[in-house]
Amino acid sequence: MPSMTAPVPRGHLSSLAPYALADLTAGGSRRTIQLAQNENASPPSTAALEAARAALAHANRYPDGDATPLRHAIAAAERLPAERIICAAGSMELLSMLAQAYLGPGDEAVVSQYGYLFFRTVAELAGAAVALAPERDCVTDVDAMLRRVGPRTRMLFLANPNNPTGSLLSGDELRALRAALRDDVLLVIDGAYAEYVTLPDFDPGIGLASATPNTVMLRTFSKIHGLAGLRVGWGYFPQAIADIVNRIRLPNAVAVTAIAAAAVAIADRGHAETMRRTNAEIRDRFAQALRRMGLAPYPSHANFVLVPFSSMADAAAAREFLKTQGIVVRPMGAYGLGHCLRITIGTSDEMSVVLGAFETWMSRR
Repeated sequence: MPSMTAPVPRGHLSSLAPYALADLTAGGSRRTIQLAQNENASPPSTAALEAARAALAHANRYPDGDATPLRHAIAAAERLPAERIICAAGSMELLSMLAQAYLGPGDEAVVSQYGYLFFRTVAELAGAAVALAPERDCVTDVDAMLRRVGPRTRMLFLANPNNPTGSLLSGDELRALRAALRDDVLLVIDGAYAEYVTLPDFDPGIGLASATPNTVMLRTFSKIHGLAGLRVGWGYFPQAIADIVNRIRLPNAVAVTAIAAAAVAIADRGHAETMRRTNAEIRDRFAQALRRMGLAPYPSHANFVLVPFSSMADAAAAREFLKTQGIVVRPMGAYGLGHCLRITIGTSDEMSVVLGAFETWMSRR
């Protein structure tokens, strides 16, 4: 009789914790205001919703394996070559594929101290080590990132604007970073929140991805376009890197509804501009009101603010009180920022409720 032994996974996987999503539970009987996942508080554009509904009529058929209609819609809207665009089930899938393709045991990835946590996850899943570069007052420090680059470094991840801090690097800083990196180090610029930036000279990384063979720019439809539930993202790649990623990419990964809705959304510049302007107005008004209460949110270029408190206990108490009011925000302990809460920007009415809750909580401290 054969011995009963279980399949053995790769050695490093058993020690990894599953990626933790937000706790969306709230107490009380009030309506719940979900401000923990950086979702767009507004629905997608009417045209995008109509396109998704129409696409459901073809749900019995597999989607286009290369998301060709969507790639061409992105290429037209962004004035990019379609053959260098890859679409996937969210930019998270693109991050995973890049790590799978370019990282392995013995390699190292550099991430900013408070950079997007999923960067660490995909690197560790590939068996690579992660080197964290210290930040300056919750702002990515280019020099510190470069000092962390070593002989085993194969990839540098950068979210710009960054999640969870909301900080932003200028185009000059991005170009200086790329110029100082070795040619064999892949620079991955995650622009999930790029559409929220209102600065006229903002550079999301398209120029570097166009001009260099070792820079990738990723984007998502989950944020400003309001399509988080459809899971669709895209990336702009140097041709050689696109060729490699396309070899490991799962075909048919982007659903027919996602392709249809996203193709319409990327062309609807008016809707995106309205979302950008509305977000900036509500975010800045909310941050100013918090400052008048004595809190000090970090400057943000995204659809959220990071709010520090006097201690971890203070942040935890604020979060628990907000939950009793039906308001769900994100604790930041996983980032080493246990004294902070990240608050997504909701509608104007929702943020007024949040401000009222903060006023009540601070009056009872």
